[in-house]
Amino acid sequence: MATNQSIITRNNDKIAAHTGNLYESVSIISKRARQIASKNKEELSNKLSEFVSAVDNLEEVFENREQIEISKFYERMPKPTSIATDEFLEGKVYWRYNDEEAQQ
Repeated sequence: MATNQSIITRNNDKIAAHTGNLYESVSIISKRARQIASKNKEELSNKLSEFVSAVDNLEEVFENREQIEISKFYERMPKPTSIATDEFLEGKVYWRYNDEEAQQ
C-alpha cells in the first residue's frame, strides 16, 4: 500500500498520454477502481462474516475488538480511485478495446 492517501493534483497530460484521450483514460481508471472496490468489499465481508451472530437482539450485541480493528484497517486504506490512478500511471493496468469500438 504505497499509494499516497492525501488528495493530490494530477497532471491531465500524463493521464491522457497513455491512451491519447483523457476521457478514455479516466474511463479505464474508473473501471479498475470498481474492480478494486469490489475486491475490497468482498474481503471485508468475508472477514466480518466470522463475527455474525445468530441473535438479532440489541441487548445482546457487544463490541468485538477484532471486528473494530478490521473495520478501522479498511477505513484507513487508500481509496480505490487513488490506487487505480497510480496503477494506470505506472503502466500496471491492461486494457483492450472491443472490436466494435475499434471500428468507430
